[in-house]
Amino acid sequence: QVREWKNEDSKRYMCTGRPGWLTVSLRVGKYKKIHKNIMINLMDVLEVDSERQVVRVEPLVTMGQLTAHLNPMGWTIPVVPELDDLTVGGLIMGTGIESSSHIYGLFQHTCVAYELVLADGSLVRCTPTENSDLFYAVPWSCGTLGFLVAAEIKIIPAKKYVKIHYEPVRGLQKICEKFTEESKKKENSFVEGLVYSLEEAVIMTGVLTDEAEQSKINRIGNYYKPWFFKHVEKYLKADRTGIEYIPSRHYYHRHTRSIFWELQDIIPFGNNPVFRYLFGWMVPPKISLLKLTQGEAIRKLYEQHHVVQDMLVPMKSLEKSIQTFHADLNV
Repeated sequence: QVREWKNEDSKRYMCTGRPGWLTVSLRVGKYKKIHKNIMINLMDVLEVDSERQVVRVEPLVTMGQLTAHLNPMGWTIPVVPELDDLTVGGLIMGTGIESSSHIYGLFQHTCVAYELVLADGSLVRCTPTENSDLFYAVPWSCGTLGFLVAAEIKIIPAKKYVKIHYEPVRGLQKICEKFTEESKKKENSFVEGLVYSLEEAVIMTGVLTDEAEQSKINRIGNYYKPWFFKHVEKYLKADRTGIEYIPSRHYYHRHTRSIFWELQDIIPFGNNPVFRYLFGWMVPPKISLLKLTQGEAIRKLYEQHHVVQDMLVPMKSLEKSIQTFHADLNV
């Protein structure tokens, strides 16, 4: 396709032909209507190399697909962004972060090789030692350097459970200090904080383990279970700490069923116990389906009254950042 473009109409910009409604982002890019669309229907796991401890995948492989493939084999990837439908390509060309990033860095830092088709139609492999300038330029490039057709990602041994410790913290300064303190402890496999107001949060630390107390196992990913952020809020309201064992794959995708906390605005009664038990198997609705069926008026209304924004800030600026978000957005 790229070679055909080069021969026919190389004055028009190229972009991936994937429809805007298929992406997880709420944004629908209009540029696809005027640019040359290159169809890249590459969505397979190509190889799991246990000796090198890498998995080779195509760019449209999703996090849900990848963990479902690797976990039964006893492997996982070090950084698993939470939503099922996030793709490898999006996490590389954009950015990806998770509660294990205090150890492994961003999603891009777990990648050891990329394969790209450049504008001249050539296929190029880049690693830290081969075409290294391209390798380090690809992350965050938003597809401007070439079309990603494959990536190699590090894999690590998987364990059955994540032992989670929930700790409510009050006071913004204490929240930031606690989060920083726990992030410095390498024995914590995962560190996450959910902030419920300017002065209230729950800090969670997790450790991978194969052993679990049966009475404390919480399969939070089951369709009838409370949404994860609502479940965590119970510890804040009760002002108590707690320990649970969550099956690893349930933990990796803990925010999927509620699309973080988005679903409470789409289905306000979605966390009601009756709804969960009767209809919980139907949610979450695919973000792509919501975008495809959304009318123009509803989309504009949603954009004007709704905020979905990821922020990547230095730890030293965490307290100031939360104050700024509260002052400017007050969500």
